[in-house]
Amino acid sequence: MPERFSVIVTVRNEERNLPPMLESLVIQEKPFDVVIVDSHSEDRTRDIARSFAERYDFIHLYVYGGTRAAGRNYGVGKSDTSFVAFIDGDCIASPFWLRHLRRGIANADVVAGKTVQIGYRAFEELERVGLYYQGFDITFPSCNLAYRRERFLAIGGFDEWFLTAEDIDLNLRAVESGAAIVHEPEAIVYHRTRGSYFEFLKQAFWNGAGRKQLTLKHGALWSSYRPRALFQQQATFFSSLRLAGALLGYAGYKLFGTPRTEKRL
Repeated sequence: MPERFSVIVTVRNEERNLPPMLESLVIQEKPFDVVIVDSHSEDRTRDIARSFAERYDFIHLYVYGGTRAAGRNYGVGKSDTSFVAFIDGDCIASPFWLRHLRRGIANADVVAGKTVQIGYRAFEELERVGLYYQGFDITFPSCNLAYRRERFLAIGGFDEWFLTAEDIDLNLRAVESGAAIVHEPEAIVYHRTRGSYFEFLKQAFWNGAGRKQLTLKHGALWSSYRPRALFQQQATFFSSLRLAGALLGYAGYKLFGTPRTEKRL
């Protein structure tokens, strides 16, 4: 019998994207359950989630506000399995996503799948801004990530202080605790890109703010980037636009963001 997973989904105003995401989950290899945590959506997100929960007894809906990190921690708290996987409301999982996560986590405490961007082509082609720590890429996003529950709880779960980059912080602390991050490229999740320049820039801005939060918590991390490879691969108009937005977010949080005065896990 395969290991039972809990799939944690945090959503807010995902009326358009939630149905295909849930349809992609209900066909996954069993056994598993789905824990949906809605952050007080103002559209039909909860109605849609509730309709799926009525059709499938392994889907559960909860309402809980706060950051994405807070919602994910709450979802893990509502689960009762030894393994948890995270995916976002604007994603679509490939049919064998959970099967491949199970294969990877058989020999590791953390497994990251392959996330494929879909949407506006120029945004699809942008690479992740990689950050490496003790030899591991810690920028694998939490829209396609699995943890052994024991490891997740031992390192304190997601830090709810983070606006973004909470997944990078989680992965960094996992590596610090001795865990290896295994990449399972066949565990594929399709993630929708932002639909407009404004949304793209807003995402870059908040990602930059999250990177500043990382430095406030962990100190300077610049030596962990690979800038030469980054500029060789991404010297495009859109990569420059993303960098400009991120720098604004980084500087903005430095000037106006909430200081880190205590440990928040």
